[in-house]
Amino acid sequence: MARAFDVLVVGGGMGGVSAGFELSFDGAVAVLEREDQLAVHATGRSAAIFMETYGNGPVRALTSGSRGFYQSPPPGFTEEPLLSPRGALFLSDAEHEAELRELHRSVRQLVPSVTWVEGGELERLVPCLAPGRWVAGVHEPGAVDIDVHEVLQGYLRGLRARGGTVVTGAEVQALRREGGAWIATTPAGQFSAPLLVNAAGAWADRVGAMAGARPIGLNPLRRTAITIDAPMDVSRWPFVSDVTEQFYFKPDARRLLVSPCDETPVEPCNAAPDDYDVAVAVDQLERATTLRVASVPHRWAGLRSFVKDRTPVVGPDPEVEGLVWLAAQGGYGIQTAPALARACRALALGQGLPGDLLALGLEAMALLPGRPALRPG
Repeated sequence: MARAFDVLVVGGGMGGVSAGFELSFDGAVAVLEREDQLAVHATGRSAAIFMETYGNGPVRALTSGSRGFYQSPPPGFTEEPLLSPRGALFLSDAEHEAELRELHRSVRQLVPSVTWVEGGELERLVPCLAPGRWVAGVHEPGAVDIDVHEVLQGYLRGLRARGGTVVTGAEVQALRREGGAWIATTPAGQFSAPLLVNAAGAWADRVGAMAGARPIGLNPLRRTAITIDAPMDVSRWPFVSDVTEQFYFKPDARRLLVSPCDETPVEPCNAAPDDYDVAVAVDQLERATTLRVASVPHRWAGLRSFVKDRTPVVGPDPEVEGLVWLAAQGGYGIQTAPALARACRALALGQGLPGDLLALGLEAMALLPGRPALRPG
C-alpha cells in the first residue's frame, strides 16, 4: 500500500528541499532522496557564493530575487546569519577587456553597486595578482558567502514543521500514473501523490523518462576544486575569477579554494577529481598570481547540470500530467534556490510567477520545460 501525499519531490538536494518547503504550504509533501543522506552531490560541493553578476539574464534575476530571503529569512528558519561579506572580482587581460566591459554594461542596471577597477585598486583588493597580466576588473562588493548547511537545515526545519516527510535511501525505481496520482516505487516503499516534482539533479532526465516525459537535454558537467594553504591572511580577499571563466579562487577558512572551471561531460555519477584537472587548477592559479603551490591537501569534484540555453528548467511538463520539473540549475542552484522554489510552487499550482520576480524582468517562458530553446531542431 502506497503512502499518500499531496506532492512527491524526487531529489533531496537544495532544489528538492527548498521546493518541498514552499509546496508544504499547500499540502502534505514527501521528499525522496536516493542516497543515505541529503545533499551528497551538487549541493554538498558548492563554492557557496552569492553573486548577482553571475550567469545569464534569467539567472541574474533569480539570484537578485533570492537576496531578500537570505538576508531576512522567515521566522523560525534559522538563528544564524545565512550570508557573510565576501565581494567578487572579475578580471581581464588586454585581450579580453571588451568582454569585461560588456559584463560591466550588462549588469549595472540590475546590480548598481558594481564598479570598474584598474591599476592599484586591483592590487589593493587582491595583493597576489601577477604583475602586468591584468588590466582591469569588475568589482561586485555586494557578493557574499552563503552558509549552505544552515540554509539546507532551515528549509528542512520549515518543511518538517508543516508535516513534511523526508525519506533517504529512497531511489525512485519506477513511476506510474494511476487514478490521477503518481505512484513511486522505491527501496523504502511506495509513495503516491497527484503532483510529482522532478528535482533529481543530474538524474532528472532519467526520472523524467520513467514518468514518460521527453528529455530536456540535461548535460551533467564535472567541475574540479582543490584547496591549498594560503601563505598570508586571505580572509578579506574577494572571490576572484577571470571574465572568460578559466579559473576562480576564493578564501576558504585559512586556505584558498581553487577551481579550473572545467566542464567535462559525464554520465550522472558520484564525481571524482581527475589528476589532469587538478594540475590545470594549480597552473591557472600560478599564472594568474604570484602564489606557488607546494601541495594540494584536499581535492574533489561535483556535477553542474545544464541544458543548452544554460537556464534552469522549472514548471509543468507540457505533455505529462502532474509532472513538474525543477532541474538544470547548473552552478547557480544555491544562490537562486529561494526564487526558484517560489517559482516552482507558483508554476506547479498554475499561477503566474511572483510579482517581484516579474519586476526583475524574469518571464515564465524563460524557465518552462516547453520553451522554444529546448525543442529539437
